[in-house]
Amino acid sequence: MKFILYVAGILILTLGITFSIQSDLGTSPFDALLVGLSLNVGLTVGSWEIIIALILIGCNSFLKRQKPEILGLMTALITGIGIDMWLFLLHNLITPQLWVSKLACFGFGLIIIGLGTAIYLRANFAPIPMDRLTLIIQELTRSNILFSRTLIYLLFLTTAFFFNGPIGIGTLLTVCLGGLILNYFLSFTEQVLDPILRNSDLPAQHRDKNHLIEWFLF
Repeated sequence: MKFILYVAGILILTLGITFSIQSDLGTSPFDALLVGLSLNVGLTVGSWEIIIALILIGCNSFLKRQKPEILGLMTALITGIGIDMWLFLLHNLITPQLWVSKLACFGFGLIIIGLGTAIYLRANFAPIPMDRLTLIIQELTRSNILFSRTLIYLLFLTTAFFFNGPIGIGTLLTVCLGGLILNYFLSFTEQVLDPILRNSDLPAQHRDKNHLIEWFLF
């Protein structure tokens, strides 16, 4: 059941990412980097999701002086496949032209991203390389979650700008509203999904789950 929710959450998340990309208003700093690399270097957006995840897994292993968390690559693989699948299916179907339709497309995508993220976080199945890096930076710099997350945002934003990624008002809205939307859906999924997962092996991982969720709320 955890794996099913985990995959379903990522597929919903990637659907939201696709809507934000197609809105042409800007995406999150990380997604802007993926699109910029795809447009200017080659390969698909999903392929770059996997490549960047591999790089982050290597960085995490080096910084922590421990074996790579290969399980995190599975998250990247499913996410990459999901993004490419939705872009292939919806590329010619979702092409908003008017400002209002672009904003509606982006708003729907932002909501779906929050729902999908909340679902796969609740499943707590595999580590997320970028989120793990955030926690590692927090530990190494002895700072708070907000500082380490902002540092990573700035890194991805600067790199996305260099590769002409889709940076716009949507990028700002994602940074400002993404956490609030996710907070709502985390509360919603707790009521709906926790009874289903109650019999799963959650107690042993409860601390890691709360720490990971905390990253998104601050």
